[in-house]
Amino acid sequence: QVQLVEFGGGLVQAGGSLRLSCVVSGRIIRINDMGWYRQAPGKQRELVARITSGGDTNYADSVKGRFTISRDNAKKMAYLQMNSLKPEDTAVYYCNADVMDTRWGVVNYWGQGTQVTVSS
Repeated sequence: QVQLVEFGGGLVQAGGSLRLSCVVSGRIIRINDMGWYRQAPGKQRELVARITSGGDTNYADSVKGRFTISRDNAKKMAYLQMNSLKPEDTAVYYCNADVMDTRWGVVNYWGQGTQVTVSS
């Protein structure tokens, strides 16, 4: 069974930085696109950033220039470096990945989420 686990969230003051990490485990043949999404209270889940297996990236306009997504294919990990954090970045952040596993083919998986809180 494939699992995604995020860590690195927490409480930070506005202007500060946090780095989120996501590790993928299980019977994996290949990990295709990976991404970070977030969901603030009372709002829909939204894309923050995505990265292809080849390293191509795209970002939400609200985080461009402040957040950087990266991945380590050998370690089956994705990262989100968040700088110049703002109170409006407060949300639960979720890791997402398209994973080809040994049983089901390519399946989209979600992590359980990690809370990021930015105080003003």
